[in-house]
Amino acid sequence: MTASTDKPVEIFCDGSCLNNPGPGGWGAIIRQAGVEREISGGAHSTTNNRMELSAAIEALKKIKKPSSVVVTTDSQYLVKGMTDWMKTWVKKGWKTAGRKPVKNRELWEELNRLASMHRIKWMWVRGHTGHPENERCDQLALAQAIAFKQG
Repeated sequence: MTASTDKPVEIFCDGSCLNNPGPGGWGAIIRQAGVEREISGGAHSTTNNRMELSAAIEALKKIKKPSSVVVTTDSQYLVKGMTDWMKTWVKKGWKTAGRKPVKNRELWEELNRLASMHRIKWMWVRGHTGHPENERCDQLALAQAIAFKQG
């Protein structure tokens, strides 16, 4: 993979779930080449962790060429999965340290595939502490969760 030397693409992402499991949503902000885009989506029956992963996946799908990327999220599950656990999961045939199947494997595999196209720095921020982009992603995700609950 050859990453562009341009300014890094910034991704901010968050997931939300009502009742966990239940209706859920995800939201992301992508800043690339001076342009900012908001994307969001959701599902009728899901979990918060699935929505956190979906936000990162859908945002990375929007980056069309190998790039330096900074992904900022309030999900330690997402950050630790990508920075600490992924190599071991793959090496052990998608089993956890406790020898159980990795939950959400299909999403992790997709995220790993997309991430391999870029040079990514995974950043964790504490949620609900006034971080503007994280707060906006939370609003996008919650709006989708509510929409899926109603529809």
